[in-house]
Amino acid sequence: MPSNLKPALAILRYALSAFLAVWVVEKFLHPETTVAIWKHFYLVEAMPEVGSYVIGAIQAVALLGFVLGIAKFWSYGFWLVTHSLGTALSYKQLLNPYDSVNHLFWAAVPVAAAFLLLFLLRREDTLGTLGK
Repeated sequence: MPSNLKPALAILRYALSAFLAVWVVEKFLHPETTVAIWKHFYLVEAMPEVGSYVIGAIQAVALLGFVLGIAKFWSYGFWLVTHSLGTALSYKQLLNPYDSVNHLFWAAVPVAAAFLLLFLLRREDTLGTLGK
């Protein structure tokens, strides 16, 4: 195993954690944005703003597990699945990247790949973790 793999995985985990933190915090600061996103992309017509807080709380716990490397199968897997599903559900924007600001949705694709990489190498990701 290359000697720089563990630091590289830790850097990737911390960078992804910072990325996730922006979205988790938004659930609490701007719940109306979460409601609008769920209505547009997930077809949830009448989610109350409290739903944003519930989602944010669940994501905050998952983020804590992720950044600390706890229960890696579940915490890394949670973010891999949720981010990948969110990316897949924006397929209309991905298939039409030059309409409006749709090209920005493509930033989610390499992030999904990074989540997959970290999930596949989770046993090697031990630097700065509390899990195995």
